[in-house]
Amino acid sequence: MTVMKDDPAELRIGIVGLGVISRFYVAAFDELPDLRLAAVCDLRPEALAPFEGRALCYTDHRTMIAEAGLDAVVVNVPNDAHAGVCADLLAAGLAVCVEKPLATRVEDGRDLVRTARERGTVLFTSFHRRYNDNALDLLRRIAGSAAPVASLTVRYLEKIEEHAGTDRWYLDPRRCGGGCVADNGPNAFDTVRQFIGPTEVTDAVVIRDAGGTDRRATVLLRSTAGATARVVLDWAYPGERKDIEVRLADGTVHTADMLAGHPAFKQSLWHEYAGVLRDFAAAVRAGEDRGEGGLAALELVAEVYRRESATAGAALAGGRR
Repeated sequence: MTVMKDDPAELRIGIVGLGVISRFYVAAFDELPDLRLAAVCDLRPEALAPFEGRALCYTDHRTMIAEAGLDAVVVNVPNDAHAGVCADLLAAGLAVCVEKPLATRVEDGRDLVRTARERGTVLFTSFHRRYNDNALDLLRRIAGSAAPVASLTVRYLEKIEEHAGTDRWYLDPRRCGGGCVADNGPNAFDTVRQFIGPTEVTDAVVIRDAGGTDRRATVLLRSTAGATARVVLDWAYPGERKDIEVRLADGTVHTADMLAGHPAFKQSLWHEYAGVLRDFAAAVRAGEDRGEGGLAALELVAEVYRRESATAGAALAGGRR
């Protein structure tokens, strides 16, 4: 039986996937009274148990689509399942907020963006770092300068085993889509776009472990306006470092530590995910096309891996001579 909305001004939102990041979305609903967590979906009954009596609970997202009377859905499943779940939701005319990356393959990401545009439905990729208070303060500071940005460095360093928790799929390159480039890369690339606009990859170095997961990477980019950027990713870092350094054309340097003022583990994510849901709701109400950002980040990820493969192939060919 389909649930009907009581308040037409309220957005009824569901969550598919109750892994380690879901708690930040769930908490954000308490700060946003015009949004209701109306349904949750997970394959594990034990993950659903805390939501009994608060939201409708499902173990199949297709059943949730048919019955829950939703306006929008947050997709928080493992990376390799993003494309399939999002496609089902968009086909049903539901707005989608999907955890980065948009998909694990560029072809799937393009299909999702095309479907959303054809259906007139919002497809929104969750880049939580663009709502970080320290990063936004840095943006305001450099906006007040007459000098343009000359170069940018974004560091995204962490020990992935600490951040993955029970979601061990992060360390399976087939499910993750790779490793630090596939999963942390989109956040870092989106931060670069936030500061200097559209970019292209000019060089990349990727280091993988014995299991094929990329653990470290350095990616160089250039914007259409000529500014350069360096993204440094590390999944084997002892601790955590997430920061931004901006050098302006007049030589001045401005920095932002995205973890400053948030000393507890993952503490910054509480306000960032409130920002994600607030912006997603605004996009849904306005019917805005938000597909470009998620696809742009995915294309940069694919280009990094393409360059890695080309370099490895050239080295192999050279060794055969």
